[in-house]
Amino acid sequence: MALLSASPKWPTLPEYVRDWALVDVEPSGLRPGRDRVLSLAVVTLDGQGRQTGEFSTLLDPGCDPGPVHVHGLTRARLAGAPTFEEIAPRVGALLSSRVLVAHNAQFDYDFLAHEFARVRSWVPVSNRLCTLALNRLVAPATPDLKLGTLATHYGVRQERAHDAQDDVRVLTGILRGSLDAAERLGLSLPLLSCPPRQDFKPYVPKTPCAYRNPGRLHEGGPLVQGMKVAVTGETGTAREELIARSVAAGLNMMTTVSGQTSVLVTNDPSEGTTKLRRAVAAGVPLVDERTYLRLLDDVRPGQAKGATRPGAPDRPRAAATPAPPQLPAQRAAASPARTASAGADRPLAGRRVLVLGGTHEAAAAERARAVGLGASAAVNLSASVTDVVLLPGGESDRRMSRIGLLGLPVHDANWLLRAPAPAPAAESRPQPMSEGAEASEPRDTAEVLVRGAVVDLPDTAGVWTVAATWGQLARCEVDVVAFVVDAREQVQGDEDFVFYGAPEHPDGTVRLAVGGPTEQAVDVHLERLPLEASRVVIAAAIDGAATFSDIGAVEILATCGVGAAPTARATLDAATTERSMILAEVYRRGDGWRLRAVGQGYDHALADLARHYGVDVAD
Repeated sequence: MALLSASPKWPTLPEYVRDWALVDVEPSGLRPGRDRVLSLAVVTLDGQGRQTGEFSTLLDPGCDPGPVHVHGLTRARLAGAPTFEEIAPRVGALLSSRVLVAHNAQFDYDFLAHEFARVRSWVPVSNRLCTLALNRLVAPATPDLKLGTLATHYGVRQERAHDAQDDVRVLTGILRGSLDAAERLGLSLPLLSCPPRQDFKPYVPKTPCAYRNPGRLHEGGPLVQGMKVAVTGETGTAREELIARSVAAGLNMMTTVSGQTSVLVTNDPSEGTTKLRRAVAAGVPLVDERTYLRLLDDVRPGQAKGATRPGAPDRPRAAATPAPPQLPAQRAAASPARTASAGADRPLAGRRVLVLGGTHEAAAAERARAVGLGASAAVNLSASVTDVVLLPGGESDRRMSRIGLLGLPVHDANWLLRAPAPAPAAESRPQPMSEGAEASEPRDTAEVLVRGAVVDLPDTAGVWTVAATWGQLARCEVDVVAFVVDAREQVQGDEDFVFYGAPEHPDGTVRLAVGGPTEQAVDVHLERLPLEASRVVIAAAIDGAATFSDIGAVEILATCGVGAAPTARATLDAATTERSMILAEVYRRGDGWRLRAVGQGYDHALADLARHYGVDVAD
């Protein structure tokens, strides 16, 4: 396969000089661990951008090839192709000791990790780079960040979309152009450890229960499908068999005990286990194994999730959405909620303002003022920044040298108070790009939301991504999580808490998509959420003693589809001393869905936030 020759503009700074392994996979579906890889292409580059190796092949997945209309890989084309086990050693040798690069790298990495796990091995890379995440930092003047769009921007010819071999060739040119642009902007690469916390193990989700929890077991009463059951201590029946029989009967088997547990099975109430102590404290009924097995023979029908309650409308109606809890007193004066279309006086519409220097409170006030004038507030220096506001201390920021080279206008702290004139409609400035790319005007049409504002999500059939981004200068670890809650603001099971330890809901409706050390995202399949799911709460928490004053502003972006143009964006400055923060909510509104920018901070850590939503969290 013919690749672009090494460009003289290949970056030379030490951070950018690495050995790369560019990867593209074409799978039989969208669920790693369930679906299989049908084709794979790998190209390796050295630190100067010279190709050092390549490999591509079709694969026999041992299953239905899935959406042939997308990838064109029929059973006939795949017949006789090798299995992944046969090519794993060669692929492993190409990846070893290199940085894995892909567009939407979480997707490709997860598929590779599952394929390697099936052959009792692991992906031999320690870091990965997502070109989608990198270009969200660069923010080139493109209508979206899809692979084909970026190929055009960076002067790379795309010949066969969804063809692994051609896609990895295109990715090579995009990486070259992206690294060049990132170096000009002085950006740190959003490298992510592989895996971020522990050696990869295939994620085996808990079997989801198809029934609503009917409450607790009453004395002398029957078990009902959907009841939450926990088991503690020694049992005469093998624990695996007991769980399997219970799940087959429609019961929800839990590994911990909470106030929502229906019954705890124990043969020794005096044993003093943690589950027993919690059950006694919460008043959870106790039964012995013999009684439980007798009840298990006559489990009564429950109410299926997604089924309407008697007398209820076909779909839940939320005439009004409960407001988030009030902030601490020092920040209680929150901006009033409004729809995204409100506000006619927007002299800075289309501009993107970066604030440097000042205290956290002063910088937050300037960003809020810029948003109030119609601009969006940047958290990093990118190609889309049009103006810089310099507060005391900002002149020593290491980004000032890049800002001077880019010729960006720098304003004092009074600039926003003077109501700046609107930017000319055709105004644009040169964008950092690779040779051969054509200049274009920014086309960011995202609604800029103030804190508390809402926007209707126009397309509920696709996969919505809510991404959170914070400053590259932050030096602490942030985790983005999601809670799928009902109308009572409670999860219906621990599986409704999506976080780094359980990155995907068992039914695939909500998934954590990690993009890098300064960006993480949550994917939500709105049309597939059960009817009792009233909203998806997206939050962030800091690991360790740091607080959000150390992080600074957090930007959220809502998009529908990988690399699509954002529908809405908001910059949240609400939290300072807090260690966790509600970023946004995606909630039902009649037959549709809305996004609310929240920005509610809490002093407690993630575990307490999870307990607030009803998650069973072990001490």
